[in-house]
Amino acid sequence: MLKNKSNLILIQGGGDLASGVAAVLHRHGWKVVITEIADPLVVRRKVAFAESVWEKRVWVEGIEAALAESDQEVIRLLSEGVIPVVVDSEAKIAERIDFKAIIDARMLKRYLPKNSRWTAAIIGLGPGFVAPENCAAVIETNRGEKLGEIIWKGSAQADTGIPGIVEGRGLERVLYSPAAGVLKVFADIGVIVKRGQLLADVAGVAVQAPFDGVVRGMLREGISVEAGTKLGDVDPRINVELAYQISDKALIVGESVLRVLESLE
Repeated sequence: MLKNKSNLILIQGGGDLASGVAAVLHRHGWKVVITEIADPLVVRRKVAFAESVWEKRVWVEGIEAALAESDQEVIRLLSEGVIPVVVDSEAKIAERIDFKAIIDARMLKRYLPKNSRWTAAIIGLGPGFVAPENCAAVIETNRGEKLGEIIWKGSAQADTGIPGIVEGRGLERVLYSPAAGVLKVFADIGVIVKRGQLLADVAGVAVQAPFDGVVRGMLREGISVEAGTKLGDVDPRINVELAYQISDKALIVGESVLRVLESLE
């Protein structure tokens, strides 16, 4: 049994941004549960708790998460200090367990009406949320001077579609699928690569490294993707450790979520 449900938080989505938020909350004593879809398409898998859907149990910066297949298992894992990850695309668990707040970190980037079945406060990350219309507060997720801003009335900035600039590299850092088909990987996360090196293959079409760097993210091999799907990203900084570290962006957003939760107290 959970002795204290007042510090119980649900996070929708287990990608790298959501996992950074989960890590911040976990380190500050909050009990976190994550919901995911059955086949998560996560690029930065080494820093994403969503990987437990595939691997059953994962660690991100020393924090453990495990796949839970029942509410009883969720409660057991929480009591052990483990973050439970539940395959629950509609977050129906929120209708069975009382959460202090629900953080929508799926980054769907489209407007979603407020779920009338939920009584918990909703915190929305990024575009698609309008406070107080469909959430209690919005957190800005675009990089820039407003990253992490808490918005109590209004919405976040529109999605730019452009990743942050790293050593002069922006959009070219991202690898996109050149065709529809099954992904075959030749250079997985953490590998140092050279410009032009074969990184992956989709339906016989090669995906090459755009420059020298480190593979910071890559979808799981064997996943079926559509043309234009984000497959991975290459970091121009030749530092393998970065592939295994939560991003500063995710930590900033996590600290903002923490401040909102503290204000709800």
